[in-house]
Amino acid sequence: MAKGRYHHGDLRAALLDAAEGLVRERGADGWSLREASARVGVSPSAAYHHFASRDTLVRALSERVLSRLGDRLADACERAAGMTADPHRRLVALGRGYLRWAIEDPAVARLVFGAGATGPDSRVSPHPHDVLTAELDRLADLGALPAASRPGAEFVVWAPIHGLAVLLIDGLIRVDDARAFDLQAERVIRATLNGLCHEPAPSEDWPAVHSAHTDRSRSHLGQEGEQVGPGAGDLLRQGE
Repeated sequence: MAKGRYHHGDLRAALLDAAEGLVRERGADGWSLREASARVGVSPSAAYHHFASRDTLVRALSERVLSRLGDRLADACERAAGMTADPHRRLVALGRGYLRWAIEDPAVARLVFGAGATGPDSRVSPHPHDVLTAELDRLADLGALPAASRPGAEFVVWAPIHGLAVLLIDGLIRVDDARAFDLQAERVIRATLNGLCHEPAPSEDWPAVHSAHTDRSRSHLGQEGEQVGPGAGDLLRQGE
């Protein structure tokens, strides 16, 4: 590819854009940092000033995608506010937003679904997990989710909607149209919430479940002495 296409501006962002395009064309693993550099029109040595390796570029791209997803889910929740008196409407909108994102951009979704997509020092804001946690906290505050069911509920809700997304993008199940996507997402969310609202009290504490993001939040809380994101305090209490 001819050099000279990139003249000035934010080279880091341009490399991220190029990597994202390559992911959509070839998948998570079918490209190199050299190819991303060529697509922008700079030498690999120029790219190394911003990303020490392809893995570093992938991690930065994953962080950007997750931040974008967090914004999208938060917007979906806000747009659902006030539409009906249903206290679960916002969480249904979040589930629909997550599913549509995965279906619309499956290659990029697979990238961030992969292990190691983010690292111990990753900072994603707003993180999709924190958006989900805030919505569950809202339901608990409204009395629409029992307090006993709140600890760890974000993982209970995330598991089926994420599983549905993976089944759909892998072609293992199919639905007919966009409305069917929305209805299936709603059914999964409402069935999960119904289960949470009627689950029996455990004979002992529910197990503490972790993700890379919640471990980072817990670590930052311990180091800085303050809550980094919604739900970090709840996660610590689960582990006590």
